[in-house]
Amino acid sequence: MSSKDWIEKDFYAVLGVDKAASADDIKKAYRKLARESHPDHNPGDPKAEERFKAASEAYNVLSDSGRRREYDEMRSLFGSGAFRRNARGGGQPGGMPFDVSDMFGGGGGDRRFGGAGFQDLFSSIFTGGQAGGAAAPRGPARGRDVETEVALDFGDAVRGVTLPLTLRAPGVCDTCHGNGAKPGTQPRTCPVCHGAGVTNRNQGSFSFSEPCRNCQGVGTVVEEKCPECHGSGGVTKTRTMNVRFPAGVADGQRIRLAGRGEPGERGGPAGDLFVHVKVRPDELFGRTGDDLTLTVPVTFAEAVLGTDLRVPTLDGAVTLRVPPGTPSGRVLRARGKGVVRREGQVGDLLVTLDVVVPARLSDEARTALEAFAEQSPPAAREHLDARVRRVS
Repeated sequence: MSSKDWIEKDFYAVLGVDKAASADDIKKAYRKLARESHPDHNPGDPKAEERFKAASEAYNVLSDSGRRREYDEMRSLFGSGAFRRNARGGGQPGGMPFDVSDMFGGGGGDRRFGGAGFQDLFSSIFTGGQAGGAAAPRGPARGRDVETEVALDFGDAVRGVTLPLTLRAPGVCDTCHGNGAKPGTQPRTCPVCHGAGVTNRNQGSFSFSEPCRNCQGVGTVVEEKCPECHGSGGVTKTRTMNVRFPAGVADGQRIRLAGRGEPGERGGPAGDLFVHVKVRPDELFGRTGDDLTLTVPVTFAEAVLGTDLRVPTLDGAVTLRVPPGTPSGRVLRARGKGVVRREGQVGDLLVTLDVVVPARLSDEARTALEAFAEQSPPAAREHLDARVRRVS
């Protein structure tokens, strides 16, 4: 991303968030856009791919607090008119015209101001660059992080599973191995910036550094371009890797795979891959932390008289004793039948009893229940009756 992009592109508008949005709001907006416009979900749709790239570009800046601060400062400074074309210095006639495109040149540059941060850039503008006019060579740059989402079955999330994950993302060109040159040739050092990637330029009373226009800020020139990547050194490729999801991974959890993101530039390290986990709900079981939950219906007679209850687990079944006189909603605990963590921590299975009231009774059952009701003591409702009498 060039420095000029930081001025011309409204990353907040791309993600559809306010400038004062929190980091969580920015993350949620990016995930929503990434899911909707991901190339895997929109095959053959170039507009969706562009939206996906734009959202990734915006998130790459706004998700980093330091880069977001520099971006806001940059936009604020230029938005104030301080550097607009034909601005007049101090409001007096005779001011020097200033063209933003002159400042940044026509090159792509590095992802942040041609390899320099916000403070370095303006330090160069007003101080004339480094001592002796020498531009510092651009060093290795870390690759961008990549995010994706994976849906797991409930049982796989509890027990752990290894799944193949297919990604379509930028990667190093296999033909030229990232240098952009045709096989059998090599890039040569740029004769203008001598490999630094930036040049010093004087304009009136100002002197500042800018990305080299001859090599686009890379420091090398490719004379015979790779036929596969056309000199860029990278291509969008599909790659498949096996990802291990540990036992007990939870819905919404993010797993970091170091070095599995986009490749770095000029020998820099690759970014990371972040996998967001979505766990499909199970038809029987729920989950609270490391405990599994299960609701089991029981009859009125079973609750009153007690019974042995056979209930399923994720890997078999257990028998639980329902004591006589158990009320509806009571929770029974099967220890060690919940989520097993790789650290050795084990949860329980929590079984909630739901006393079922039949909607219809046979004549025999009704007669038996009426006889039971006559022999049963009334429910203790004196405290309720007292309140009824006071409000009546």
